[in-house]
Amino acid sequence: LGCERFRFYPRSVCPHCLSERFEWRPSSGRGTVYSFTVIHRAPTPAFRDRVPYVLALVELEEEVRMMSNIVGCDPDAVKIGASVEVIFDDVTDEVTLPKFRLATADGA
Repeated sequence: LGCERFRFYPRSVCPHCLSERFEWRPSSGRGTVYSFTVIHRAPTPAFRDRVPYVLALVELEEEVRMMSNIVGCDPDAVKIGASVEVIFDDVTDEVTLPKFRLATADGA
């Protein structure tokens, strides 16, 4: 399976070793905030009721980074290096998005 490193986003060739062989493996769902911004002005009318919201680059324990929202907290509570854990938001019956929340000290 090539180098067996995790990769995100899914793609047919590993960006690390160029192998075309891969398998789906679960992630821990835990990571840290690598960078973030707080959006105060909605980019489109559809987001007006959501501001302010946090858009973050999260580095997972598996050493991949993914961009998503951090939800369920005051935007001022988000800090670079903060521990986060994934939650899944069922946006519609067909679409589920991974989002993150700040992790608690006990991991719950």
